[in-house]
Formats: sequence, C-alpha cells, structure tokens
Amino acid sequence: MAQMQITKTLVLAFVLLLSACGDPVQEQIDAQIPLTEQRVQQLGDMLDSGQIRNAKFITQYADTVAKKSPQLLSIVDEFRKDATSSGPLYQALLERVDLVKTQPQMFANKQARFEELLNIYQAADPILYSDALSDPLNVLADMSDGELPRVNSMSKAQSMAANNAQDFGVGEQLIGNPAYGQWQTDSNGMSFWAWYGVYRLLDDVLDIDRKRRGKVYYSRWGKSRNYSYYHDYGRTRYSSPTQLSKQTQLETRTRKSFESRGQRFTSAYGKNRSGASGVSSQSKTAQASASRFSSNNTNKSKFAKSSSATSKSKYSKSNASFRNSSSSTSRGFRRGK
Repeated sequence: MAQMQITKTLVLAFVLLLSACGDPVQEQIDAQIPLTEQRVQQLGDMLDSGQIRNAKFITQYADTVAKKSPQLLSIVDEFRKDATSSGPLYQALLERVDLVKTQPQMFANKQARFEELLNIYQAADPILYSDALSDPLNVLADMSDGELPRVNSMSKAQSMAANNAQDFGVGEQLIGNPAYGQWQTDSNGMSFWAWYGVYRLLDDVLDIDRKRRGKVYYSRWGKSRNYSYYHDYGRTRYSSPTQLSKQTQLETRTRKSFESRGQRFTSAYGKNRSGASGVSSQSKTAQASASRFSSNNTNKSKFAKSSSATSKSKYSKSNASFRNSSSSTSRGFRRGK
C-alpha cells in the first residue's frame, strides 16, 4: 500500500514537472499571435483612413492617370485598391496570419511558424508597408508618360543604366511579385510571367512593344531585371514561406536547365539592383536581417517539393531591435521617364 502511494506521488510529481517546463516556442507563438493580428488590423485601419503616405499618393496618381487616359480606368481602379485594405498586398498579410493560426501543420516546425508571425509583424509596419507600395505607385507614375514623378526610386532611364537592365515594359516593377501574378510553364518547360485578372491589361493595352517581343521569360528577366522594392528590399517580408520556397525551386530548376545545356545562368537574386531613392532606414535595417533570414527559411515550408533538416533562423534575434527602431522617409521624387 505504501509502495503504491509512493508511485502515485512520483507520477504526480513528474506530471507537474512536465507542466512547469511547458513548451517555450509554443508560448512564444501564443504570445505573438495577438500582437501580429493587432498590428495587421491597425495597418488596415490606417490604410482605410488615409494615414499611409504612399497609399495617399496612389490615390492621387490614380486620379491623374484616369483623367489623362480614361481608357485605362479598369486597370487604374485595380491599382487604386492598393491604397486600401482591399489591396492584394494587405490581403496577403491577412491570409498569412490565418494560415499560421489555423493550419500549423503547414509549417516544418514551431520555430518556422513563430518566425512567420514575426515576419508578418514586420511587414505590417506602416513605414515599411508604405515603402512596399512604391512599386504599384511607380507603375502609375510610368502610366502617366512622365507627367507624374516616381517615388522612392530613380527614374526608369537612370535605374536601367545603373543596372544594365532590359526594359520589360510598364508594370515591370511587379513582375515576380506573387501578389500580382505568377510564373507559369509553357510546353517547352520554360517559365514565363502571367498576370492575375485585370493586371493583364498591362500587356494588352499599355505595352504594344512587349506584345511584339512576346512573353517575359524567367531566365531573361532574372538576368536583366531592373530595380523594384519587392525584389531588392521586401521579398522575404511580403512573401509567404510557400512563395519563397516556390521561388527557390524555380531558380534551381532554371539553373539546372542552363547547366545541362552548358550555358551560364544569372540569378535574379544574386545581387541587389540599384534604384532606391528615399527608402526608409527601416527598410535598410530589415533588408540586413532578411539576408540572414532567407538563407535559412526558404525551404522550411512543407509545401516545398523537397525538404531537408532545417536550422534555426537568426531572424528573430534582430526583431526586437527592429521593432524599436524609428526613422523618417524623404519623398525621393524622380521623374518617371
């Protein structure tokens, strides 16, 4: 009887010990979810109340382009959504939060899930988000035929010269950004860019020269792309782990295809392109942490076709200092053409 009582006591002590230890990563996730949700909600409220700088410019630019070129009204109105919580960039943040909350099995481990919450938290920073909106904003600038200045960016001519870039037409800042389209594969196994929905008008209406040249293929774009905020500053923040994994797979597949033919492949992300002007210090700080984060995180999603053992990202270590940083941005106006 005494032996049984001792056994029960030991079992109870063991259970209490396990309970006390808990799961520190799960505790971090549980604490971060409401913080990230609140940050994203606050960003949506700021967008809809006109408090995000480049969102306000998008509305102004859209009005000007619509007045100047009424035939472009449908595509202009689509870009106008980027100034609100209905825009594709903001909606993508909501979808990513929902995925973290409701589908934890889609992440390789709890650490990857926690890091995605931190990533979304950073992406919802109002200044960083304003910087990210410079891409659709500058598409509107280019649609004005130089009447409206680019914001946070050199002129197209200046950045093309600086990067020895090819002209992929109006909307080139958004090529490769999963919020606006996707890479598809043709019958020859070549990957080309396909716009979503109304964004197809960027090809059909705005850019006759690009229609004559044909599709924008990944290999050619990767070698000769120009500057964009998404690719050169924001890709790891404004892409889900799944999207980053798909980009890595596409890059690897294209490189292997080139090597099998004895040809040289130039990576789209081998180096950052020049062209930023007036980008916030938050973006520069986040870019430094992103370079460490991306190398560890791109293969963490279970959506990847192949997986390997993952290592912990250093991304979260820099997050605390990032959240506490503050800066202001300059307007950085440059003429669009």
